Amino acid sequence: MATQTLKETVMHDHRELFYDQYKNAADAESKEKWSNQYTWVVTRHSVSEEIVVYPLFEKKLGEEGKKMADKDRTEHREVKVLLARVGNLSVGAPEHENVLSKVNDVLAEHMKGEEEHDLPLLESKLQTEESYNAEREFQRTKALAPTRPHPTAPDKPPYEILAGFLALPMDKIKDLFSKFPTEEEIKAAKGKAGI
Repeated sequence: MATQTLKETVMHDHRELFYDQYKNAADAESKEKWSNQYTWVVTRHSVSEEIVVYPLFEKKLGEEGKKMADKDRTEHREVKVLLARVGNLSVGAPEHENVLSKVNDVLAEHMKGEEEHDLPLLESKLQTEESYNAEREFQRTKALAPTRPHPTAPDKPPYEILAGFLALPMDKIKDLFSKFPTEEEIKAAKGKAGI
């Protein structure tokens, strides 16, 4: 049985972006690792919200839920476009830092809206077991979600699911040849952030 509600898990994910580690990295190699980790985390989380959370908005909250989901998908699309641009820029270049900063600003506003309005409203309409089931589905989806931004891919199920399964193998190959922080570095970053 799940120990966290859907809202708790989504909000926990919001704390694990590692942008501060990127900003505070002392050298280009460390910045590259944390930039890749940031992209990896944001992409998987965003796709999982689009597949699990936003359809629940629409199902449980009617017209208001549809408006919330559409707004959130639009914000995700902006983030994906920016992250795709980040992936084409040299780490350490001023433009790379500027674009990643813009991504973080857009996400901060997006997450604030989800945490203060969208998720509490959704949780108020879910039975406890429904929330736990949705949390488990969110975690499973995240494990199978693409790890790179695909801004032109569909952002609604079932087409997003198909696009994700098609993109995942190529994303995983790119990940193999990319630099990421070690598990120890991630643990240390989480400890510092109190996550």
